[in-house]
Amino acid sequence: MQRDRISDDIFVFTSDQYAQVTAGAVIGSRGAAIIDTLPFPSETREIQAFVERRLGAPIRYVINTHYHADHTLGNCLFPNVHIVAHSLCRQMLEKRGRAALAQARSQMAEFNEVELRLPDIVFEDGSMTLNLGDKTLQLTHSPGHSRDGLTVLVKEERILFAADTVMPVPYIVDGDLQDLIDSLRVIRRMSLENIIQGHGEVILRGEIHEAIDSNIRYLENIRTKVEKAIAKKAGRDSLRHITIESCGKSRIALQGLVQELHQANLLALYDRLADDHT
Repeated sequence: MQRDRISDDIFVFTSDQYAQVTAGAVIGSRGAAIIDTLPFPSETREIQAFVERRLGAPIRYVINTHYHADHTLGNCLFPNVHIVAHSLCRQMLEKRGRAALAQARSQMAEFNEVELRLPDIVFEDGSMTLNLGDKTLQLTHSPGHSRDGLTVLVKEERILFAADTVMPVPYIVDGDLQDLIDSLRVIRRMSLENIIQGHGEVILRGEIHEAIDSNIRYLENIRTKVEKAIAKKAGRDSLRHITIESCGKSRIALQGLVQELHQANLLALYDRLADDHT
């Protein structure tokens, strides 16, 4: 696991074992908040030990940015800590979390110790605020990657944990393309120092607008190309010829995993748009 210090009291942890997924820690005068857990219990325990033992900060909250297993499987390792999320996250974990956990257990014995734990503090409106003393966290609903997504702004530092709303290549298989474009436009209007992506490297202030614009262009490009394929009555196999580069992205990011994400985006979008045309 890689650990990076973004500011005096803000840390980012990046998994070495799965898709460069990230988690965060914000240390306030009244305790700490963990933003997402990493997929593997061993990695999440490293975060817990670093915050509580090395920094001496009691963990008050764990924030789930959305229900996907790579961001929530570690909830159970914080038994005396409030789990905070959007209400849709709790609903989706109730509906799909056990199946995701069973799949993880079937793949690796490390997950046998993991139990599903649901958020106990949720919000339904557009945003909510958590106070850590000298740090204020603003949680904002940010759908698109998934229906329940949220971002976490550390207001004093103007640092945004964007979770999977911002990734090296947007991923909409479990979400909605237009919702994600709208969420990205909200982020672009913000004045930020850094963006922590849900996967991949931290985006610095001078890179933010181009990174967001690049993601919006990619989403618009795949929509245009898939719509043209459907209009020509081309089958799903034709999507293999739509390269990630032709849509404005590189296949290098996330150790090449983005190419798989890109193909999955095309197929999911094709199925949705084809249904709309029938």
